Amino acid sequence: MTPAPKPRSNQHLRTRKDLLQAASRLLKAGRKPTMDEVAEAALVSRATAYRYFPSLESLLVEAPLDGAVPEPGEVFAADASADPAERLDRAEAAIHAMTYQNEAQLRMMLANSLVRGAGGEGGATVPQRQNRRMPLIEAALAPSRQRFSKEAYENLRTALTLVFGTEAMVVFRDVLPISERRARKVKSWAIHALVRAALKDSKA
Repeated sequence: MTPAPKPRSNQHLRTRKDLLQAASRLLKAGRKPTMDEVAEAALVSRATAYRYFPSLESLLVEAPLDGAVPEPGEVFAADASADPAERLDRAEAAIHAMTYQNEAQLRMMLANSLVRGAGGEGGATVPQRQNRRMPLIEAALAPSRQRFSKEAYENLRTALTLVFGTEAMVVFRDVLPISERRARKVKSWAIHALVRAALKDSKA
């Protein structure tokens, strides 16, 4: 059996992206494609497609979301600011909007991830979650990176992953619950508080 590609390799990321984009194009044509059709459109073999997505359903759930996730270049295209809190707030606002607009599919992806993590039935066939929030966080912090000590920077970017993304939306929706607008304000407040704490730790 051919081993699965290394998760962090550039080739892995490119092939995975090609499959997602191919599936998205076929879905936009108005019908549910087969794995063979997706593989052909992505210019890979059927076997390769199944190495990246063990089931057609897992691919089709994620495909529409791949293009919806904001890219750093898009978020900061017109942003000349170097203020870390402002840039992080802009990045989270983009993720926040995408999350609430695609809530149903993101909940499905989260459910699949929980099944995998618990080792439940079908968990072995569920693809691992992709870390899409970290590149956006790092891009937001890039202009001010030297203002933070190494430890403070690592603590900050790690803590911010709790504010960005699907899990935060579920907490605000289900656990509290509070409105989408109120959730955005709370997350903005949390981002500014975390940046202040990281800068204070860096000076110390």
